[in-house]
Amino acid sequence: MMATLSAIFWGVLTFSILVILHEGGHFAVARSFGVKVHEFMVGLPGPAIRWQGKNTVFGVTAIPLGGYVRIAGMEPGPEDPLLADVLACATRRRRVTAADVSEDLGIELSESEALLATLADWGALKPPSRDEDIYESLHAEESAADPKALLDNARSITYRGLSMWKRIAVLSAGVVVNLASAVLVFVLVLSLYGIPSQTLTVDVAASGGGAAAAGIMSGDTVTALDGKPLKVWQDLLDTLAALKPGQTVSVTVDRDGSPRSFDVTLGKSDSGTALLGVQVTIENIRLSPVAALKESFMWIGLVFKAIGGFFNPNTFQQSVGGSMSVVGVSVEVSKAVSRGPIDYAFLVALLSLSLGVMNILPIPPLDGGKVALELIEGVSRRQIPRKVAYGISLAGALLLFTFIGYLMYADVVKLMVKGG
Repeated sequence: MMATLSAIFWGVLTFSILVILHEGGHFAVARSFGVKVHEFMVGLPGPAIRWQGKNTVFGVTAIPLGGYVRIAGMEPGPEDPLLADVLACATRRRRVTAADVSEDLGIELSESEALLATLADWGALKPPSRDEDIYESLHAEESAADPKALLDNARSITYRGLSMWKRIAVLSAGVVVNLASAVLVFVLVLSLYGIPSQTLTVDVAASGGGAAAAGIMSGDTVTALDGKPLKVWQDLLDTLAALKPGQTVSVTVDRDGSPRSFDVTLGKSDSGTALLGVQVTIENIRLSPVAALKESFMWIGLVFKAIGGFFNPNTFQQSVGGSMSVVGVSVEVSKAVSRGPIDYAFLVALLSLSLGVMNILPIPPLDGGKVALELIEGVSRRQIPRKVAYGISLAGALLLFTFIGYLMYADVVKLMVKGG
Protein backbone atom coordinates (compact mmCIF):
# COMPACT_ATOMS: atom_id res chain seq x y z
CA MET A 1 0.00 0.00 0.00
CA MET A 2 2.77 2.45 0.94
CA ALA A 3 4.60 1.64 -2.30
CA THR A 4 1.45 2.46 -4.29
CA LEU A 5 0.92 5.75 -2.46
CA SER A 6 4.59 6.65 -2.95
CA ALA A 7 4.33 5.93 -6.69
CA ILE A 8 1.19 8.07 -6.97
CA PHE A 9 2.67 10.99 -5.00
CA TRP A 10 6.02 11.07 -6.79
CA GLY A 11 4.41 10.37 -10.17
CA VAL A 12 2.00 13.29 -9.81
CA LEU A 13 4.74 15.61 -8.51
CA THR A 14 7.17 14.66 -11.27
CA PHE A 15 4.66 15.01 -14.11
CA SER A 16 3.58 18.35 -12.66
CA ILE A 17 7.20 19.54 -12.79
CA LEU A 18 7.48 18.44 -16.43
CA VAL A 19 4.18 20.12 -17.33
CA ILE A 20 5.18 23.39 -15.66
CA LEU A 21 8.44 23.37 -17.61
CA HIS A 22 6.75 22.55 -20.92
CA GLU A 23 3.75 24.84 -20.64
CA GLY A 24 5.94 27.50 -19.04
CA GLY A 25 7.88 27.65 -22.29
CA HIS A 26 4.72 28.33 -24.31
CA PHE A 27 3.57 30.86 -21.71
CA ALA A 28 6.85 32.79 -21.54
CA VAL A 29 7.30 33.13 -25.30
CA ALA A 30 3.65 34.07 -25.89
CA ARG A 31 3.84 36.78 -23.22
CA SER A 32 7.17 38.04 -24.58
CA PHE A 33 5.38 38.68 -27.88
CA GLY A 34 2.59 40.55 -26.07
CA VAL A 35 0.00 37.81 -26.57
CA LYS A 36 -2.77 37.46 -23.98
CA VAL A 37 -2.69 34.16 -22.07
CA HIS A 38 -6.00 33.47 -20.33
CA GLU A 39 -5.00 30.46 -18.22
CA PHE A 40 -1.97 28.47 -17.09
CA MET A 41 -3.29 25.24 -15.59
CA VAL A 42 -1.60 22.13 -14.21
CA GLY A 43 -3.86 19.15 -14.83
CA LEU A 44 -6.58 18.09 -17.24
CA PRO A 45 -9.50 20.49 -17.84
CA GLY A 46 -12.12 20.34 -15.09
CA PRO A 47 -12.80 21.64 -11.56
CA ALA A 48 -9.79 23.55 -10.30
CA ILE A 49 -8.29 25.75 -7.63
CA ARG A 50 -7.59 29.07 -9.34
CA TRP A 51 -5.92 32.34 -8.50
CA GLN A 52 -5.80 35.50 -10.58
CA GLY A 53 -2.42 36.80 -11.65
CA LYS A 54 -1.82 40.18 -13.23
CA ASN A 55 -2.87 39.05 -16.70
CA THR A 56 -3.43 35.30 -16.37
CA VAL A 57 -5.41 32.89 -14.24
CA PHE A 58 -3.21 30.17 -12.72
CA GLY A 59 -4.46 26.96 -11.18
CA VAL A 60 -4.36 23.25 -10.45
CA THR A 61 -7.20 21.02 -11.62
CA ALA A 62 -8.77 18.03 -9.92
CA ILE A 63 -6.86 15.65 -12.22
CA PRO A 64 -3.22 16.86 -11.97
CA LEU A 65 -1.89 14.91 -14.96
CA GLY A 66 -0.91 16.99 -17.96
CA GLY A 67 -1.63 20.68 -18.24
CA TYR A 68 -2.26 23.50 -20.65
CA VAL A 69 -2.01 27.20 -21.33
CA ARG A 70 -5.00 28.86 -22.99
CA ILE A 71 -3.65 31.46 -25.38
CA ALA A 72 -5.91 34.01 -27.01
CA GLY A 73 -6.67 33.53 -30.69
CA MET A 74 -5.53 29.94 -31.19
CA GLU A 75 -8.77 28.83 -32.87
CA PRO A 76 -7.99 27.24 -36.26
CA GLY A 77 -9.40 28.25 -39.63
CA PRO A 78 -9.92 31.57 -41.42
CA GLU A 79 -11.40 34.56 -39.60
CA ASP A 80 -15.10 35.21 -40.02
CA PRO A 81 -15.50 38.37 -42.16
CA LEU A 82 -18.18 39.64 -39.75
CA LEU A 83 -15.80 39.88 -36.77
CA ALA A 84 -14.95 43.53 -37.46
CA ASP A 85 -18.62 44.55 -37.70
CA VAL A 86 -19.52 42.64 -34.53
CA LEU A 87 -16.69 44.28 -32.57
CA ALA A 88 -17.66 47.73 -33.91
CA CYS A 89 -21.29 47.09 -32.93
CA ALA A 90 -20.30 46.05 -29.41
CA THR A 91 -17.95 49.03 -29.08
CA ARG A 92 -20.62 51.52 -30.12
CA ARG A 93 -23.16 50.04 -27.72
CA ARG A 94 -20.54 49.44 -24.96
CA ARG A 95 -22.70 46.62 -23.51
CA VAL A 96 -24.40 44.09 -25.79
CA THR A 97 -26.05 40.71 -25.83
CA ALA A 98 -25.94 38.20 -28.64
CA ALA A 99 -29.54 39.18 -29.44
CA ASP A 100 -28.52 42.85 -29.82
CA VAL A 101 -25.79 41.99 -32.31
CA SER A 102 -28.06 39.58 -34.15
CA GLU A 103 -30.69 42.31 -34.56
CA ASP A 104 -28.25 45.10 -35.51
CA LEU A 105 -26.36 43.05 -38.14
CA GLY A 106 -29.19 40.84 -39.31
CA ILE A 107 -27.42 37.55 -38.57
CA GLU A 108 -28.47 34.32 -36.87
CA LEU A 109 -28.38 34.32 -33.07
CA SER A 110 -26.08 31.27 -33.01
CA GLU A 111 -23.62 33.03 -35.31
CA SER A 112 -23.76 36.15 -33.14
CA GLU A 113 -23.00 34.07 -30.03
CA ALA A 114 -20.01 32.37 -31.72
CA LEU A 115 -18.53 35.66 -32.94
CA LEU A 116 -18.89 37.35 -29.54
CA ALA A 117 -17.27 34.34 -27.86
CA THR A 118 -14.33 34.58 -30.29
CA LEU A 119 -13.85 38.28 -29.55
CA ALA A 120 -14.05 37.60 -25.81
CA ASP A 121 -11.34 34.96 -26.24
CA TRP A 122 -9.21 37.54 -28.03
CA GLY A 123 -9.56 39.86 -25.04
CA ALA A 124 -11.43 42.44 -27.13
CA LEU A 125 -14.62 42.04 -25.08
CA LYS A 126 -15.23 41.38 -21.42
CA PRO A 127 -17.06 38.03 -21.27
CA PRO A 128 -20.47 37.70 -19.61
CA SER A 129 -20.77 37.12 -15.89
CA ARG A 130 -22.76 34.24 -14.44
CA ASP A 131 -25.70 36.53 -13.69
CA GLU A 132 -26.18 38.27 -17.04
CA ASP A 133 -25.37 37.40 -20.63
CA ILE A 134 -23.83 40.77 -21.50
CA TYR A 135 -20.51 41.47 -23.25
CA GLU A 136 -18.65 44.74 -22.60
CA SER A 137 -16.28 46.36 -25.08
CA LEU A 138 -12.76 47.11 -23.88
CA HIS A 139 -12.09 49.65 -26.66
CA ALA A 140 -12.82 53.38 -26.88
CA GLU A 141 -16.23 54.15 -28.37
CA GLU A 142 -14.79 56.37 -31.10
CA SER A 143 -12.66 53.50 -32.44
CA ALA A 144 -15.85 51.89 -33.77
CA ALA A 145 -15.72 54.38 -36.68
CA ASP A 146 -13.06 52.21 -38.37
CA PRO A 147 -14.04 48.53 -37.87
CA LYS A 148 -11.01 47.16 -39.74
CA ALA A 149 -8.48 49.15 -37.68
CA LEU A 150 -10.41 48.23 -34.53
CA LEU A 151 -10.20 44.52 -35.35
CA ASP A 152 -6.50 44.80 -36.27
CA ASN A 153 -5.86 46.34 -32.86
CA ALA A 154 -7.80 43.57 -31.12
CA ARG A 155 -5.98 40.89 -33.09
CA SER A 156 -2.55 42.33 -32.20
CA ILE A 157 -2.57 40.69 -28.76
CA THR A 158 -3.58 37.25 -30.05
CA TYR A 159 -1.73 34.21 -31.34
CA ARG A 160 -3.25 34.55 -34.80
CA GLY A 161 -2.04 38.17 -34.93
CA LEU A 162 1.60 36.99 -34.84
CA SER A 163 3.75 36.40 -37.89
CA MET A 164 4.27 32.75 -38.84
CA TRP A 165 7.76 32.51 -37.35
CA LYS A 166 6.52 33.91 -34.04
CA ARG A 167 3.64 31.42 -33.96
CA ILE A 168 6.12 28.60 -34.58
CA ALA A 169 8.31 30.00 -31.78
CA VAL A 170 5.34 29.87 -29.37
CA LEU A 171 4.53 26.29 -30.41
CA SER A 172 8.16 25.16 -30.17
CA ALA A 173 8.95 26.80 -26.84
CA GLY A 174 7.69 23.89 -24.72
CA VAL A 175 9.94 21.43 -26.53
CA VAL A 176 12.92 23.78 -26.29
CA VAL A 177 12.45 24.21 -22.53
CA ASN A 178 12.13 20.44 -22.01
CA LEU A 179 15.32 19.74 -23.97
CA ALA A 180 17.24 22.62 -22.40
CA SER A 181 16.18 21.59 -18.88
CA ALA A 182 17.26 18.01 -19.52
CA VAL A 183 20.66 19.08 -20.86
CA LEU A 184 21.18 21.44 -17.91
CA VAL A 185 20.45 18.68 -15.37
CA PHE A 186 22.66 16.20 -17.24
CA VAL A 187 25.58 18.63 -17.32
CA LEU A 188 25.20 19.54 -13.63
CA VAL A 189 24.92 15.93 -12.48
CA LEU A 190 27.74 14.63 -14.67
CA SER A 191 30.15 17.47 -13.91
CA LEU A 192 29.41 17.91 -10.18
CA TYR A 193 28.56 14.35 -9.14
CA GLY A 194 29.94 12.24 -11.95
CA ILE A 195 28.94 9.18 -13.88
CA PRO A 196 29.30 5.65 -12.44
CA SER A 197 32.25 4.12 -14.27
CA GLN A 198 34.17 0.88 -14.07
CA THR A 199 37.76 1.29 -12.91
CA LEU A 200 40.80 -0.94 -13.39
CA THR A 201 40.91 -1.83 -9.68
CA VAL A 202 39.90 -5.42 -8.97
CA ASP A 203 36.95 -5.83 -6.63
CA VAL A 204 36.64 -9.61 -6.91
CA ALA A 205 38.82 -12.11 -8.78
CA ALA A 206 36.27 -14.73 -9.87
CA SER A 207 36.81 -18.08 -8.16
CA GLY A 208 38.08 -20.61 -10.67
CA GLY A 209 38.89 -17.89 -13.23
CA GLY A 210 42.24 -17.33 -14.86
CA ALA A 211 43.04 -14.18 -12.87
CA ALA A 212 42.41 -15.79 -9.48
CA ALA A 213 44.34 -18.92 -10.47
CA ALA A 214 47.32 -16.76 -11.47
CA GLY A 215 47.33 -14.94 -8.11
CA ILE A 216 45.56 -11.64 -8.88
CA MET A 217 43.76 -10.38 -5.76
CA SER A 218 41.12 -7.87 -4.71
CA GLY A 219 42.62 -4.38 -4.53
CA ASP A 220 45.07 -4.94 -7.39
CA THR A 221 44.92 -2.33 -10.15
CA VAL A 222 45.49 -3.66 -13.66
CA THR A 223 47.99 -1.42 -15.45
CA ALA A 224 48.93 -3.48 -18.53
CA LEU A 225 47.56 -6.44 -20.50
CA ASP A 226 49.55 -8.40 -23.05
CA GLY A 227 52.23 -5.69 -22.88
CA LYS A 228 49.80 -2.84 -23.63
CA PRO A 229 49.43 -0.08 -21.02
CA LEU A 230 45.90 0.52 -19.74
CA LYS A 231 44.49 3.80 -18.52
CA VAL A 232 40.73 3.19 -18.43
CA TRP A 233 38.39 0.19 -18.40
CA GLN A 234 37.62 0.56 -22.09
CA ASP A 235 41.33 0.05 -22.86
CA LEU A 236 41.14 -3.36 -21.17
CA LEU A 237 38.00 -4.30 -23.12
CA ASP A 238 39.57 -3.24 -26.42
CA THR A 239 42.70 -5.28 -25.71
CA LEU A 240 40.70 -8.36 -24.66
CA ALA A 241 38.66 -8.12 -27.87
CA ALA A 242 41.82 -8.86 -29.88
CA LEU A 243 42.69 -11.94 -27.79
CA LYS A 244 41.25 -15.46 -27.76
CA PRO A 245 39.88 -17.67 -24.97
CA GLY A 246 42.50 -20.11 -23.68
CA GLN A 247 45.36 -17.81 -24.64
CA THR A 248 47.94 -17.08 -21.89
CA VAL A 249 48.88 -13.43 -21.56
CA SER A 250 50.95 -11.28 -19.22
CA VAL A 251 48.95 -9.10 -16.84
CA THR A 252 50.68 -6.33 -14.87
CA VAL A 253 49.03 -4.97 -11.73
CA ASP A 254 49.85 -2.38 -9.10
CA ARG A 255 49.69 -3.94 -5.62
CA ASP A 256 50.28 -1.59 -2.71
CA GLY A 257 52.36 0.71 -4.90
CA SER A 258 54.52 -2.05 -6.40
CA PRO A 259 54.16 -3.51 -9.93
CA ARG A 260 53.64 -7.27 -10.27
CA SER A 261 53.20 -9.44 -13.33
CA PHE A 262 51.16 -12.62 -13.74
CA ASP A 263 50.64 -15.08 -16.55
CA VAL A 264 46.87 -15.47 -16.92
CA THR A 265 45.06 -18.03 -19.04
CA LEU A 266 42.02 -16.25 -20.45
CA GLY A 267 38.57 -17.73 -19.91
CA LYS A 268 35.58 -17.71 -22.22
CA SER A 269 32.50 -15.50 -21.78
CA ASP A 270 28.94 -16.56 -22.63
CA SER A 271 29.28 -14.70 -25.92
CA GLY A 272 32.48 -16.56 -26.77
CA THR A 273 34.95 -13.70 -26.21
CA ALA A 274 38.10 -13.76 -24.07
CA LEU A 275 37.54 -13.25 -20.33
CA LEU A 276 40.08 -12.06 -17.74
CA GLY A 277 37.97 -13.27 -14.81
CA VAL A 278 37.68 -10.21 -12.60
CA GLN A 279 34.97 -7.87 -11.34
CA VAL A 280 36.18 -4.32 -10.91
CA THR A 281 35.11 -1.50 -8.61
CA ILE A 282 32.70 1.26 -9.67
CA GLU A 283 33.28 4.90 -8.87
CA ASN A 284 31.81 8.19 -10.00
CA ILE A 285 34.00 9.93 -12.53
CA ARG A 286 33.37 13.66 -12.85
CA LEU A 287 33.27 14.93 -16.40
CA SER A 288 34.38 18.32 -17.61
CA PRO A 289 31.46 20.60 -18.59
CA VAL A 290 32.32 20.06 -22.26
CA ALA A 291 32.44 16.27 -21.86
CA ALA A 292 29.20 16.40 -19.84
CA LEU A 293 27.54 18.40 -22.61
CA LYS A 294 28.73 15.86 -25.16
CA GLU A 295 27.31 13.04 -23.01
CA SER A 296 24.01 14.95 -22.80
CA PHE A 297 23.71 15.08 -26.58
CA MET A 298 24.44 11.35 -26.64
CA TRP A 299 21.36 10.84 -24.44
CA ILE A 300 19.30 13.04 -26.76
CA GLY A 301 20.41 10.87 -29.69
CA LEU A 302 19.41 7.69 -27.84
CA VAL A 303 15.94 9.07 -27.08
CA PHE A 304 15.46 10.10 -30.72
CA LYS A 305 16.54 6.61 -31.77
CA ALA A 306 14.18 4.97 -29.27
CA ILE A 307 11.18 7.00 -30.42
CA GLY A 308 12.15 6.47 -34.05
CA GLY A 309 11.81 2.74 -33.38
CA PHE A 310 8.02 3.18 -33.20
CA PHE A 311 7.98 4.13 -36.88
CA ASN A 312 10.05 1.15 -38.05
CA PRO A 313 8.00 -2.04 -38.61
CA ASN A 314 11.08 -4.12 -37.74
CA THR A 315 11.52 -2.52 -34.31
CA PHE A 316 7.96 -1.45 -33.46
CA GLN A 317 7.14 -4.43 -31.25
CA GLN A 318 10.44 -4.13 -29.39
CA SER A 319 9.92 -0.38 -28.88
CA VAL A 320 6.41 -0.88 -27.52
CA GLY A 321 7.63 -3.64 -25.20
CA GLY A 322 10.28 -1.33 -23.76
CA SER A 323 7.93 1.61 -23.23
CA MET A 324 6.00 2.67 -20.13
CA SER A 325 2.85 4.65 -19.46
CA VAL A 326 2.34 7.09 -16.63
CA VAL A 327 1.72 4.06 -14.39
CA GLY A 328 5.07 2.39 -15.02
CA VAL A 329 6.95 5.69 -15.00
CA SER A 330 5.46 6.60 -11.61
CA VAL A 331 6.74 3.33 -10.15
CA GLU A 332 10.22 3.95 -11.56
CA VAL A 333 10.20 7.52 -10.25
CA SER A 334 9.37 6.27 -6.76
CA LYS A 335 12.26 3.80 -6.97
CA ALA A 336 14.63 6.55 -8.13
CA VAL A 337 13.60 8.73 -5.16
CA SER A 338 14.45 5.89 -2.78
CA ARG A 339 17.93 5.66 -4.32
CA GLY A 340 18.64 9.34 -3.75
CA PRO A 341 18.28 12.83 -5.24
CA ILE A 342 20.90 12.29 -7.95
CA ASP A 343 19.07 9.29 -9.42
CA TYR A 344 15.77 11.20 -9.21
CA ALA A 345 17.20 14.28 -10.93
CA PHE A 346 18.69 12.13 -13.68
CA LEU A 347 15.36 10.35 -14.27
CA VAL A 348 13.45 13.66 -14.35
CA ALA A 349 15.92 14.88 -16.97
CA LEU A 350 15.35 11.74 -19.04
CA LEU A 351 11.57 12.18 -18.77
CA SER A 352 11.84 15.85 -19.74
CA LEU A 353 13.97 14.85 -22.70
CA SER A 354 11.47 12.16 -23.74
CA LEU A 355 8.53 14.57 -23.41
CA GLY A 356 10.34 17.13 -25.55
CA VAL A 357 11.27 14.65 -28.28
CA MET A 358 7.76 13.14 -28.33
CA ASN A 359 6.25 16.58 -28.86
CA ILE A 360 8.43 17.12 -31.93
CA LEU A 361 6.51 14.39 -33.78
CA PRO A 362 4.37 15.90 -36.57
CA ILE A 363 1.13 14.50 -35.15
CA PRO A 364 -1.57 16.95 -34.07
CA PRO A 365 -2.38 17.79 -31.32
CA LEU A 366 1.32 17.51 -30.40
CA ASP A 367 3.39 20.68 -30.84
CA GLY A 368 5.19 19.20 -33.84
CA GLY A 369 1.85 18.55 -35.52
CA LYS A 370 0.72 22.13 -34.93
CA VAL A 371 3.99 23.42 -36.37
CA ALA A 372 3.46 21.19 -39.42
CA LEU A 373 0.01 22.71 -39.99
CA GLU A 374 1.46 26.22 -39.66
CA LEU A 375 4.11 25.40 -42.27
CA ILE A 376 1.52 23.94 -44.64
CA GLU A 377 -0.55 27.10 -44.34
CA GLY A 378 2.53 29.27 -44.79
CA VAL A 379 3.69 27.46 -47.93
CA SER A 380 0.22 27.20 -49.48
CA ARG A 381 -0.76 30.70 -48.30
CA ARG A 382 -4.17 29.29 -47.48
CA GLN A 383 -5.60 28.58 -44.07
CA ILE A 384 -6.78 25.05 -43.41
CA PRO A 385 -10.58 25.02 -42.90
CA ARG A 386 -11.59 24.83 -39.25
CA LYS A 387 -13.45 21.53 -39.60
CA VAL A 388 -10.48 19.94 -41.38
CA ALA A 389 -8.04 21.17 -38.70
CA TYR A 390 -10.28 19.84 -35.92
CA GLY A 391 -10.66 16.54 -37.77
CA ILE A 392 -6.90 16.11 -38.12
CA SER A 393 -6.36 16.93 -34.44
CA LEU A 394 -9.12 14.53 -33.39
CA ALA A 395 -7.60 11.70 -35.44
CA GLY A 396 -4.16 12.38 -33.94
CA ALA A 397 -5.59 12.53 -30.42
CA LEU A 398 -7.40 9.21 -30.89
CA LEU A 399 -4.17 7.61 -32.11
CA LEU A 400 -2.19 8.94 -29.15
CA PHE A 401 -4.80 8.06 -26.51
CA THR A 402 -5.16 4.57 -27.95
CA PHE A 403 -1.42 4.05 -27.69
CA ILE A 404 -1.29 5.53 -24.17
CA GLY A 405 -4.24 3.36 -23.12
CA TYR A 406 -2.48 0.24 -24.39
CA LEU A 407 0.70 1.10 -22.48
CA MET A 408 -1.29 1.72 -19.29
CA TYR A 409 -3.02 -1.64 -19.69
CA ALA A 410 0.33 -3.36 -20.24
CA ASP A 411 1.82 -1.66 -17.16
CA VAL A 412 -1.12 -2.65 -14.95
CA VAL A 413 -0.89 -6.26 -16.13
CA LYS A 414 2.84 -6.31 -15.46
CA LEU A 415 2.68 -4.65 -12.04
CA MET A 416 -0.56 -6.08 -10.66
CA VAL A 417 -0.97 -9.47 -12.32
CA LYS A 418 2.62 -10.52 -12.85
CA GLY A 419 3.92 -8.73 -9.78
CA GLY A 420 6.22 -6.35 -11.70
